[in-house]
Amino acid sequence: MVKTLHEEEVLGKAYDSRLMKRLLSFLKPYMLHVGLAVFVLLVASIGQLAGPFLVKVGIDNHIASGDFEGLTHICLIYMAVLVVEFLFQFMQAYLVNWIGQKAMYDLRMKIFTHIQSLPVSYFDRNPVGRVVTRVTTDIGSLHEMLSSGAVAIFGDIFKLAGIVTVLLIFNCKLALVTFSVVPLIFYATFLFKKLVREIYRVIRLRIARINAFLQENIIGMPVVQLFNREQRNFEQFEKLNRDHLDAYLRTILYYATFYPVVRIISALAIALIVWYGGGRIIQDTLTFGALVAFIQYAEMFFRPIMDLSEKYNIMQSAMASSERIFKVLDTEPEPGYVIAPRHDVRFRGEIEFRNVWFAYKNEDFVLKDVSFHIKPGERVAFVGATGAGKTTIMNLLLRFYESNRGEILLDGTDIRSLNPRQLREGFSMVLQDVFIFDGTIAHNIRLENQDISDEQIRQAANDVHADHFIGKLPDGLEHQVSERGKGLSVGQRQLLSFARALAFDPPVLILDEATSSVDTETELLIQDALERLMRNRTSLVVAHRLSTIQNADRIIVMHKGEIREAGTHQELLARGGIYYKLYQLQYAYQEKRHVA
Repeated sequence: MVKTLHEEEVLGKAYDSRLMKRLLSFLKPYMLHVGLAVFVLLVASIGQLAGPFLVKVGIDNHIASGDFEGLTHICLIYMAVLVVEFLFQFMQAYLVNWIGQKAMYDLRMKIFTHIQSLPVSYFDRNPVGRVVTRVTTDIGSLHEMLSSGAVAIFGDIFKLAGIVTVLLIFNCKLALVTFSVVPLIFYATFLFKKLVREIYRVIRLRIARINAFLQENIIGMPVVQLFNREQRNFEQFEKLNRDHLDAYLRTILYYATFYPVVRIISALAIALIVWYGGGRIIQDTLTFGALVAFIQYAEMFFRPIMDLSEKYNIMQSAMASSERIFKVLDTEPEPGYVIAPRHDVRFRGEIEFRNVWFAYKNEDFVLKDVSFHIKPGERVAFVGATGAGKTTIMNLLLRFYESNRGEILLDGTDIRSLNPRQLREGFSMVLQDVFIFDGTIAHNIRLENQDISDEQIRQAANDVHADHFIGKLPDGLEHQVSERGKGLSVGQRQLLSFARALAFDPPVLILDEATSSVDTETELLIQDALERLMRNRTSLVVAHRLSTIQNADRIIVMHKGEIREAGTHQELLARGGIYYKLYQLQYAYQEKRHVA
């Protein structure tokens, strides 16, 4: 994990036109609204430019001549301009945020859809907290750029162009005096950009580390408390939190320095205007109203410059976030993965492995030249020591990973030619660690498959004897269960997984240590459910308890990634090989426990 986090830390550039182009592409569906927002910004900018001009007219044409009625008219016009400006600024604020939220909705849906298409190996390499950060914090940063940045920048440009034009028209020499401090602004801005260039990337990185650490420790809280690791975890989190705080404090320091510097420079410009303009008034070459208007325009001149600097910082943050988001979006999905409707294809359940080799990393092969053939409706068990490759076979069969060599056939068809979604519709898998979603009991059996009726859900629950505990729940099948099935026992969660598998009625059933965490009483209860579940379908059973697979049609014995033995329970015992030794070890262990 340290390596990948470090790789993230050095990603990207301060500004990447390719990334910016991709970001702005999310505004394309809303170009009409963007155009309207730009028009509104233009009108609002013109309204702001009208204010100082009306002040000049009021002072020079009416106050100086004692024309109170004319001054009243100017004030009424000024008030009308302010009302129009308010309305257009309201429309602008609403539009740019509406556009930003819509674009972020689209991006959030796109990245979530893509995450679901990624191979399982991606989640082996990336902590959950980091993936969550991509969909939440990073996208939030992009929202600010696509709303306050990408659209609002036009308003600053319009305002700057308008102010420069008006200043030059009013008095070219006085305008040059105002512009004399611009090099100082540019130098301060350049220095500020240089200081904050990498800080946003560091902040995103440290947020991802915090999220990953929190996710891991909240899920593992029972283990944390069991082994009294609260203080150590506190110290680790304190360090992560401190690193994040330090990074943010650096940005606060930069902002606290930059904006006062800009204000001092702008104050210097105002002082120069008062000095030079006051001299022109004394020489009777400039009116007092023009000087007041000039001061107001000069103050307005520096605001968009500061805003543009802020937009640059928003862009910096967006670049750091977009690097991570597009890195996820550019990760190759599962081969052949597409969003497609359910198919009516019904597999027979014939499975064949032909000289299959597989390694999770480099040439460290977990499976070595594995070949076997399973007939439709056959019950085949896989046994062997931990790490022998049993679960890997199931993962390859479901295309969670792709084999390095060899072929895997389903009903005579290479599974690499099948869409993964279509392929997996032919399987149900019951794991040792059952995942229960936040929702009702019925929802956890149906899993949003509307083809499964309420009657089928009830029948599946009855067939696996899950109705015994479901009937005792306050709302039965509509009883709400929390995340990961808190409040349900291990056995109850296991029975729910059996009901889920039966409701989907697959031609191929995979049981991966499905009863290893179940107590003896519950195991006896679900033996009949297993029989019902495996009836008339191909069944692949991975088990450590050899007592649960004695009735299998065939048992395949794995050892160090290779098939060493195959046969029925009695045949393997008679052979006196690896299976016999495993059986003797378990039998002796059970006898010892019985005596104890």
